[in-house]
Amino acid sequence: MLVASFAVSSSAKMLIAAVSSAQWDPGRVWGDMQWPARSVVVILFLMSAWSIGVMIDRWIAYRAARKQSLQFAPMIAGALRQGNLDEAIRVGERSKKSHLAKVVTSGLLEFRGLGAAAEIPEDHIAASKRALERAEAIVYAEMERGLSGLATIGSTAPFVGLLGTVIGIMDAFHNIQEAHVSSLSAVSGGISEALATTALGLFVAIPAVMMYNYFTSKMKAFNVEMNNSSSELMDYFLKRNRTVKA
Repeated sequence: MLVASFAVSSSAKMLIAAVSSAQWDPGRVWGDMQWPARSVVVILFLMSAWSIGVMIDRWIAYRAARKQSLQFAPMIAGALRQGNLDEAIRVGERSKKSHLAKVVTSGLLEFRGLGAAAEIPEDHIAASKRALERAEAIVYAEMERGLSGLATIGSTAPFVGLLGTVIGIMDAFHNIQEAHVSSLSAVSGGISEALATTALGLFVAIPAVMMYNYFTSKMKAFNVEMNNSSSELMDYFLKRNRTVKA
């Protein structure tokens, strides 16, 4: 019993050593791979490159939107307090990357086009509200661009890596069959191939999932800000209309 346990332990240590030596040599692991496993690795690298591109693009876009919105909010509030719609629209048009500016400017343009200097019927106010809602939907879709792909990569990359794992194990058994022996050297290449693709799949998926959750929380905050801005602008339109009536 003791001898058997010692033999199993020694074999396990030898297997771990053999796999580890192959795993830490990317060139050797790649050289041991057959074309199906290499295809999996290429796909994972493409997924990783695409997800990194989306992360960088959304990070820059959200940062610019936040920065310009912080500058836009007090400027538009001052222009509206003075009743200067033209100045308010010019301020919005200068803040091209601000999500708030895009929504508010759309509502202001609609309101001005209906004749903001005279008494405006309720249906025209409703038209301004619909313009704001359309602008919100468009801006939200623009800012959400690429996030669905990021979520897809985060959820599928581990399974793509698992496919490589299955292929690696199949190669290991195929090597045993060809060599007619069950030595560690015959299976270490296939096992290291399997572990490498599994690790690569997780390496691609984990950042994608983390950044998708981060960007989703940002989108929720942006959506709340756009809703609040639309609501405040509608209140301004109604108050201005009541002032004109008086």
